Amino acid sequence: MLNTFTQHLNLSPTEVETLLSRNLQDVLNSPVLEQQLDSLDIRLLKQTLPTAKIVLAKKLPLFYDWLQNELGVERVPDSPDHTTKWVINFLNNQESLTRLVELHRPVPRPALESSIPRLVGLFETVENVQARQEWQAAIAALCLVLAVAAREQDCCQTAAA
Repeated sequence: MLNTFTQHLNLSPTEVETLLSRNLQDVLNSPVLEQQLDSLDIRLLKQTLPTAKIVLAKKLPLFYDWLQNELGVERVPDSPDHTTKWVINFLNNQESLTRLVELHRPVPRPALESSIPRLVGLFETVENVQARQEWQAAIAALCLVLAVAAREQDCCQTAAA
């Protein structure tokens, strides 16, 4: 997971570890995350949404199956439609990172963290190098937020126990 973030977000391992150790609100308000999101080529992402839809429609069902059968995640979507819709809405400023975190709260931290490299890797077959890199950076940035939230939730549950 750390390699995925360092590779696709151009962050050092130390920067990634620092972000992962902070609380969610601090990360959501951090200049580092803001810079990552601002550096995304939203125009290119919107232009290549048809490609992303094809990738998600083709590869997410197998990914969901892997999550359920290999990682034991109980609640997985039955189709890629919700993910595709969320991504489109996010690119159009109609969806928030907070909502993304809410949707993924039931996923246990180990499963979430194990799935990040594989999820980012779904776009490895996109032939257009720039589009592939942009989609992988976008997915990695979103996953970074999810990883921070999962670690914070783990920490809070451990402290309450």
